[in-house]
Amino acid sequence: MMSAPIVVHRPVRSGGRAVTINREIAGLAHDDGDLVAFLRRAGVYDAEHCLDDPRWVEWRGGRAHRYEVT
Repeated sequence: MMSAPIVVHRPVRSGGRAVTINREIAGLAHDDGDLVAFLRRAGVYDAEHCLDDPRWVEWRGGRAHRYEVT
């Protein structure tokens, strides 16, 4: 089984979640807008529509679309 090419990692204490695309660090997202911007820069067409597709994005260590530590 292949893993998703985009991983949104667990939230950090200071806020935000690290994002990797094909195992390369894309940045620290503080909201879905940041995440979509990273994906667009990486050439993902229609980025906002793949956020809930597990074939594209794996949300680790927290709820999807939540960027603060709970």
